[in-house]
Amino acid sequence: MKSPSNMIGYKESGKASFYAMKYQFRQTASGERFNQYSDTAAHKTLPFGAKVKVTNIKNGKSVIVKINDRGPFIKGRIIDLSRSAFSAIGHLDSGVIEVEIEVIK
Repeated sequence: MKSPSNMIGYKESGKASFYAMKYQFRQTASGERFNQYSDTAAHKTLPFGAKVKVTNIKNGKSVIVKINDRGPFIKGRIIDLSRSAFSAIGHLDSGVIEVEIEVIK
């Protein structure tokens, strides 16, 4: 697997969702405990620890998250955000938003 430094500048566009509350404090694929109030995310292939800028296409708002889990496993979605990260760039009521992600560190 590539290290985060080799991935800097990688971009991808698609849909972002957020974790259900039932995942609070469960172990993530990286071994960390999931916390809805930390700015973390799941991606299928980006390395654990990568810092990713997630930008809402509609409103231009961005948040920086750390990849610490794998997913999402729903077709068309590229990233699963913690509730705090999702709410920083969109309304939780929307459930899914169009985003661009960029690895920054």
